[in-house]
Amino acid sequence: MADALKDGFNRDTVQRIADELRAVLPDLDTAGFVRRAARFGDRGLTDRARLVSAVMREVLPSHVPDALDVIVRSFGPPLDRTEDLGFTVFRYLPHAYFIAEHGLDHLEDSVAAMHALTQRFTGEFTVRPFLERHTAAMLSVLDRWSVDPSEHVRRLVSEGTRPRLPWAARLSVFDADPTPVFALLERLRDDPSEYVRRSVANHLNDLTKSHADAVLALAARWSVDAPETRRKLLAHALRTLVKQGEARALAVLGARTDARAKVTGTLSAKSLRIGETLRVTVTVTSLEAVAARFVIDAAVHFVKSDGSARPKVFKLRAETLGPGETVTVARTVSFRQHTTRTHHPGVHRVEALVNGQGTELGAVDLRPAVKGRD
Repeated sequence: MADALKDGFNRDTVQRIADELRAVLPDLDTAGFVRRAARFGDRGLTDRARLVSAVMREVLPSHVPDALDVIVRSFGPPLDRTEDLGFTVFRYLPHAYFIAEHGLDHLEDSVAAMHALTQRFTGEFTVRPFLERHTAAMLSVLDRWSVDPSEHVRRLVSEGTRPRLPWAARLSVFDADPTPVFALLERLRDDPSEYVRRSVANHLNDLTKSHADAVLALAARWSVDAPETRRKLLAHALRTLVKQGEARALAVLGARTDARAKVTGTLSAKSLRIGETLRVTVTVTSLEAVAARFVIDAAVHFVKSDGSARPKVFKLRAETLGPGETVTVARTVSFRQHTTRTHHPGVHRVEALVNGQGTELGAVDLRPAVKGRD
């Protein structure tokens, strides 16, 4: 994915940025801009964007508020959807870096630029240095943005304050006490957009890794008379704790670690090659005398390069079963090579996790790929 993004950010991307800036600055030498800003060599995506940002600083007005005004006026129309946007929107990555690097001493103008930017690309990386330097002021801004008409702006309130945001530096300002962020997330928990609610869930899942007790207390409070959309949010927010068999997390979801069940399962193969897939099937029969909730997952213990194994948990389903009732669920697990997960030959254990309790299902012997395949 990183290589694809890098390759998608190319000379044509720089030409489009230059043309958009020239629409606001008619005297801009677009050929010279492209010549200097597209000297990418073997630079990665972020370094390419930073180079373009540096050239933008040379050609835009020296007064930063004026430069920010040019940037905003050069933007294309706001996004009207949240998925399948391709690489096109990454042309705004240099603009994001420009705001973050040059706008810190011009808060009002930068806030306006971020508000416009996040409706076209994302402001989640840009807002973080402002939160570090202008914490109180930015919390006030985010409070206002939590009710903005744009779902992109509302999502930024959650995504921009995530402590462990992928691709971003750790946000230290709320490490010791995340409660100021909780107040913002509370305003977004029942947002009409699933796009926003999903960000809230991911944010809370991040926080379970450093403030599990606080998140569990908040989740327990949110679970009272919760609508279905919020229950779904909480299930996603507590996924890491549920995978660990945390009883309090399961309780929020209406499940008990001591709920009795018969658990069986099958694997579609005992031996596979790298590049193939495994079908994991789990059957759960309730042994409780009354209706009980069962959270059903599967764990594959992936073999690492040093021969050790580390489990990865795959979500299957949560189901309420009456006495003696049975449910069967299945999941396909890919052993293709991915940028985020490299597979190694060896015996991979597989187990079912039902309300955090493990049941061995067997193992698959993963062998090297057939030559010419991954």
